[in-house]
Amino acid sequence: MATAFLSRIPPTIAPILATERGWSDSVVGYLASLNTFGSILFLALGSPYMRALGSVRALQAGLLIGILGLALFLPSWTTTACVAALLIGVGYGPSSPAGNDVLHRTAPHGRRSLIFSIKQAGVPLGGVVAGLALPPLAAAYGWRIALLASAVFVLAIIASVQPMRDGLDRDREHGLKFGLGVILSIANLVTPIRTLTTSSSLFRLAAAGACLAIGQGIWFAYLMTYAVSQLGYSLETAGALYALMQATSVAGRVLLGWLADRLGTPRLLLRVIGLASGATSLTLALATPQWSFQTYCVLAAIAGVTVSSWNGVQLSEIARACPPSLVREASAAATLVIFLGYVVAPSAFAMALSLTGRFDLGFLACALSGVGCALIVPAAMTEDRSQRS
Repeated sequence: MATAFLSRIPPTIAPILATERGWSDSVVGYLASLNTFGSILFLALGSPYMRALGSVRALQAGLLIGILGLALFLPSWTTTACVAALLIGVGYGPSSPAGNDVLHRTAPHGRRSLIFSIKQAGVPLGGVVAGLALPPLAAAYGWRIALLASAVFVLAIIASVQPMRDGLDRDREHGLKFGLGVILSIANLVTPIRTLTTSSSLFRLAAAGACLAIGQGIWFAYLMTYAVSQLGYSLETAGALYALMQATSVAGRVLLGWLADRLGTPRLLLRVIGLASGATSLTLALATPQWSFQTYCVLAAIAGVTVSSWNGVQLSEIARACPPSLVREASAAATLVIFLGYVVAPSAFAMALSLTGRFDLGFLACALSGVGCALIVPAAMTEDRSQRS
């Protein structure tokens, strides 16, 4: 939640900074891209850091890097703001692989999907906290005080997990070198992706996550724009739809995690989620401005569950399908594949939109990607068992 909270700060305060510093709207887009790129950098290169520091310390270090990023928003230069967004993205990077490693080692088997999903619910929850807390703080005391309050909040979270560090990081590799030469070595560059190729099950689970990320990325990127330009809603009304989707995503992630454990068939549930995500996107593709606002509210609430609540179940299965010693690397690689879906899908949607002027084609592509997920998810865990043995 804290890493997600930090990553939501740049877009939250960007309108204030744009007005104060005379930035164009495009600067906000660059900050968002640099934030994602920073996370991708860590996921691709950060495995030695996590092995040497331990997962808890890696999470703490990521938060400290994010706080450093906040400080770099204080100078009035655009360049430092870009570095700030990049560092916050790097700080977000350990949240999935390091968090998954801790939970995989400590979560009871009968509650694994639920606990992973509670962790993933922290992502939209961090956005909710940033959206509710930062604008009032900035309006009352200025954006600099809002950043200071954010740093204090995150430091408190870093301190709160320190008592658990020694016990949870016992498996860290003491004396492991992680200098620049190691980080940039070919072996380190290929380790995460090579981990996914150790079994077809892992690779297919990662590919299924990428399919689901296509729908999630496009809904997150374009729901408000679609509501304003195609449905004629005000920015505030469109924001209400977006907030509703985020809110149901928090509850939906916990619900799907509980359901996966309750049914005992998380992979079957992932298939159903894929089909449900596709059906939700198809509904939006067929929607018209004549539909009532209440109908769109229901659709946004459903999308929060079907389009945006799969992450915990999928990452839990990634951890379950690989040897315990490779959970960090496999989670990093799977998250890297998911992030690529987040980056590529909205860009492809933008190109299609500029060429055709039609939103429905992009949402139809989301529907097809959901079906693709249902087809890709592996059925049995026989191969996983043989891989672990």
